Amino acid sequence: MTSNLIANTNYFGEGLTFYENNKLDKAKFKFEQELVLNPKSEKAYLYLAKIFNIQKKKKLEEANLNTVILLNPKNEEATYNLAILKLEESDYKKSKKLIEQLLVFCETYCQKSKKLEIEIENSLKK
Repeated sequence: MTSNLIANTNYFGEGLTFYENNKLDKAKFKFEQELVLNPKSEKAYLYLAKIFNIQKKKKLEEANLNTVILLNPKNEEATYNLAILKLEESDYKKSKKLIEQLLVFCETYCQKSKKLEIEIENSLKK
């Protein structure tokens, strides 16, 4: 019976609905519940990072982005968002390294990454 309850629970889906309706605390709770059942849920960590970005909790955002990249080194969105975070922290070298890595495997973030690479290069020249 317990396994049926767990199997029928879609914490990630519920979290996504709350996130899309800007109910961030409820979304955060659901994503955390998802991680209890599925500790390797790349998407749950990614959405937690997005929530922490909105809440301006940069250290928690960074920790979750790093976890996404640890689980999937080719996650474009996490790599791109971490590069932006590092750029905002004036860590130009780390940001540049992340963008260079992203440009090797990007499919959907190529244009954005190239623009960010130019921005980083300009920042390094200052």
